[in-house]
Amino acid sequence: MMRASLLALSLLAATPAAAANLVIEPVVVPEMKAVFGRVESRTVTPARARIGGTVREIRVTEGSQVRKDDVIAVVVDDKIAIEMSAAEARIKALDSQMTNARTELGRAKQLLERGVAAQSRLDEAQTAYDVIVNQVAAAQAEKAVIEQRAREGNVLAPASGRVLTVPLTVGSVVLAGEEIARIASGGYFLRLSLPERHASEIEEGQAVQIGQRGLSPAQAAQVGAAKEGRVAKVYPEIEEGRVIADVEVTTLGDYFVGERTLVRIPVGKRSVIAVPPGAIKTVHGIDYVRIAGEAGEQDVAVIIGEPVTIDGAERIEILTGLHAGDQVVLP
Repeated sequence: MMRASLLALSLLAATPAAAANLVIEPVVVPEMKAVFGRVESRTVTPARARIGGTVREIRVTEGSQVRKDDVIAVVVDDKIAIEMSAAEARIKALDSQMTNARTELGRAKQLLERGVAAQSRLDEAQTAYDVIVNQVAAAQAEKAVIEQRAREGNVLAPASGRVLTVPLTVGSVVLAGEEIARIASGGYFLRLSLPERHASEIEEGQAVQIGQRGLSPAQAAQVGAAKEGRVAKVYPEIEEGRVIADVEVTTLGDYFVGERTLVRIPVGKRSVIAVPPGAIKTVHGIDYVRIAGEAGEQDVAVIIGEPVTIDGAERIEILTGLHAGDQVVLP
């Protein structure tokens, strides 16, 4: 009994697994076009000098990360120090005059109380004292304006982001409003330029495949393996036979502005014949697919194309060798 059971088990183990047949039917898939997308910043804000003068210090370089209101450079106007000294000297002179006017006002009050001076003298002393007080206030306000101008020598970052360019060097003479640095802020996106024949096929919201960084042919074959984006905007104007589209990608923070990367975008649809990767076997450099027919199973030479995804499953496109209705034998 035991020998018979072992013999039956050995026969079952030696029997090949039953094969399944896949009936070939054309499937409509998106037609993908590979293009280069250029990384752009949503906003590029210039940091400008608020006063004219000489650049005394630059605290950032190209590529530096800055936060809003960080001091990125210092502009110094030598005339401000002279104006500040003049304002302080004027305030000291007015303080002395105010002290004298206060003394004269007190003396006029005493003389009026003793009856040896007229009321008009007291009024004159009071008026002179009030004039000096107002002159001191005006001088102090002028000094505050000069101090504010000195503080405005600090060039502040207008927004948080990455410094793109710093066109000046220490010692450069600048005017008020001149650009000290350009800062990319607000996030990045990809800008695509496609031939105008695809304009009617590109729609907002379409999913696109973003390739890995680099422009080599080896990396071109890996397009779509890195990340996915969506068409955010299609511009209505065609420039020099090209239609422009913007692609939103959530993970472009480490890219350089102006860097190019490979993108595959759907520009139409086509009908394909595709089989699972396991149905293809390669012998001496030639690809074969086994099909079942009235005469039995036979291997048919095929030419394969690009991988495609159908209903979430990976398939290999068959360019020639198979037809609709063929029964492919799957292992």
